[in-house]
Amino acid sequence: MIIPFNKVYHTKNEEEYVLEALRSGKHCGNHQFCSKVTDLMKQKHNFNEVFLVPSGTAALEMGAVLADIKPGDEVILPSYTFSSTVNAVILFGAIPVFCEIEKETMNIDATKIEALITPKTKMILPIDYAGISCDIDEIMSIAEKHNLIVMQDCAQSYGTYYKGKASGTQAHLAAFSFHETKNFNAGEGGALVVNKKDWLERAHFIQEKGTDRRLVIKGVKSKYSWVDKGSSYLLSDILAAMLLSQLEEEDKMKALRSNITKGYTTLFNSYVERNQLSIFKVPKNVQINHHAFWVIFDSQENAELFMAGLREKTIYAYIGYMPLHSAPMGLEYGYDKNDLPLTEDLGNRIVRLPFYTELGEIGLDYCINEMSNQLNKIYS
Repeated sequence: MIIPFNKVYHTKNEEEYVLEALRSGKHCGNHQFCSKVTDLMKQKHNFNEVFLVPSGTAALEMGAVLADIKPGDEVILPSYTFSSTVNAVILFGAIPVFCEIEKETMNIDATKIEALITPKTKMILPIDYAGISCDIDEIMSIAEKHNLIVMQDCAQSYGTYYKGKASGTQAHLAAFSFHETKNFNAGEGGALVVNKKDWLERAHFIQEKGTDRRLVIKGVKSKYSWVDKGSSYLLSDILAAMLLSQLEEEDKMKALRSNITKGYTTLFNSYVERNQLSIFKVPKNVQINHHAFWVIFDSQENAELFMAGLREKTIYAYIGYMPLHSAPMGLEYGYDKNDLPLTEDLGNRIVRLPFYTELGEIGLDYCINEMSNQLNKIYS
């Protein structure tokens, strides 16, 4: 049996919806399926305004434009994240200020943010790693105190809840991904949630290439004009059709994925109790969407032995992010790997396990049995 790291999950209405979108002749953004997706997202999770975009990366970039990020602005973010998080702000000339993370969640350590704030700080940009919400209440409190913008990178946390509220509903801006590696898949796709009402009109202009075309569609104007910065931040209606079918089955898919979390947790708990490795701890006020599962081994060598042993059994685990502060681009900004020692250490010892919806039905027992064998070899 082959257990890939990720595998797309097909839902029952995808082909029907995609064909309907194809035959409609309306393939670009903001047509019927885009509207159905945004309506579903708002009704199910109480989002304010949703803008469907081509990717999670595009959502972050559109958010940076909307937040008016300019050259010289400082943006505080974790080093342990994907390159899109930081690229979204340095593209507009901002300076990344990397913050340490929490061992229990791999999210930004909110207790260390204030020490990094300077007169140049414009934004805090936390992520929800592996679908576990960052401590958004504390981050918003810090932002309010210092008059900062918060853009939450929710690429992995669609369907996660923090204190009874959906991830992405509390920050000023929130960026989601619907890439094929995420729980809900449009192939490529994303969404920017805008929670500041006075930013909504401008967000529409930015999404439509900096024009006020939306006012023509609404009948307010007879001609549209170039009124702002912008780009083509629009998701094709064909991809939205695929996404709609995925989101309609959110509860079923989340239940299947929860089986994987339970199985892996049971497997690793005894090793955690013996302090041989650690796994994530879900805060009591968070309900996760079961996006991923990661393990911190006691050494980089054991992490590599575990992955190599699984590959021999055609089970594909993977490393985590390489910390950004010690990457070539991070070094160009003047960082050294020793500047964030916890991030550097954990980033070297983390292993991400295979995690995809179908695994909750097929292959999980084989996967867990072989993982158990590898762990016994390493720690016997």
